[in-house]
Amino acid sequence: MGLEIEADGRELRYSRRERALAQMEIHDLDILVLGRQANVRYISGAPQLWVVGTRPFGPICELVRATGEIHLNSTWDEGIPEEIPHENLYGFAWNPMTLVGILRNIAGADTARRVGTDALTPTFAKLLPMAFPNAELIDAEQAMQAARRIKTPEEVQALRRALLVAEEGVAEGVAALGPGTTEQAIAGAVLQAEAAGGVSTPATQDAAWVTSKEHPWRRAEGDGLVREGDLVAVSAGVLADGYVAEVARTLHVGDSTDAVRALYRRRDDLWDTLLAACRAGRPTCGLLDAYQESGESLPAMPVAHGLGLGFDPPVVAPTLRATAESDHLEEGMVLAVTAYVWEQGVGAVFTRDAVLITADGPEVLSAAPAYRESVHG
Repeated sequence: MGLEIEADGRELRYSRRERALAQMEIHDLDILVLGRQANVRYISGAPQLWVVGTRPFGPICELVRATGEIHLNSTWDEGIPEEIPHENLYGFAWNPMTLVGILRNIAGADTARRVGTDALTPTFAKLLPMAFPNAELIDAEQAMQAARRIKTPEEVQALRRALLVAEEGVAEGVAALGPGTTEQAIAGAVLQAEAAGGVSTPATQDAAWVTSKEHPWRRAEGDGLVREGDLVAVSAGVLADGYVAEVARTLHVGDSTDAVRALYRRRDDLWDTLLAACRAGRPTCGLLDAYQESGESLPAMPVAHGLGLGFDPPVVAPTLRATAESDHLEEGMVLAVTAYVWEQGVGAVFTRDAVLITADGPEVLSAAPAYRESVHG
């Protein structure tokens, strides 16, 4: 994949914009003024500078519904799609009034009735009406989420490419696993494999940990050393060409026991029930119910969340039960689905896979082996 210096593919860019323009029509938005990195990438197709942490809102990308014209904050032309001309690029400014002047010069700014933003600070809530004097400011995050939750075929291909890198990371982490190694060494192997695959931006903090035999949701306390009898989770998350991929597996170290084999069978039963719930038209709370149907306790983390340019909807978690009851799965969604089972004195088996919702049922996009066999030194 290499360094991100080229724009996203033409078909990928145009398929995403088509969905965004359709949502602008549905929500009656004349202009979008976007600041969130994932939304900017979705509309522009231009690689964005990745930084740790959050950013305050700023007008980074604008899309005009009537013309399809895009304006973008950029101080260089490299990686800018051909359909965004040089004159539509503008640099950032310390003086916000300079940005107001730039926005005011967008064709249609003076006649726009409804302008959507994906976030606002108090400062820009006061300044944007100067650029769009006849417009009502609307929260456009709902429109952007509606566009992004259903993946185009081109997006699914982008996710498949990202998953290949994550799967290689898991494989290298598994290869490094054995008695006497450490969580840090395994994590290093995972990250090294991701970097070799062209991705130096991990999407998750933890890459490896010994699961706790004493507490259902915690990692084992101690020195991070892997010992005989441990159940060790290996998790790879990458941000490749803007798209997030997540894959996780759990390995047992040493000779398998009846208790360990029983725990893996419970995970298999839970996974089958989770997959059965991944069908278009069904409420997303079915993924929560799958745990109850399997006789397993709900984990502390989300049971499923959307994959795409960042953290997409839906987010299916025990604390968001009401939301999950009113939301339904749709064809074209891609979910990171988590199966998690735990046994006192044994540990946890944790796996995560990417699942595409299709008209014919769920398709598991991640192809990493289940690694049910124990790892020996």
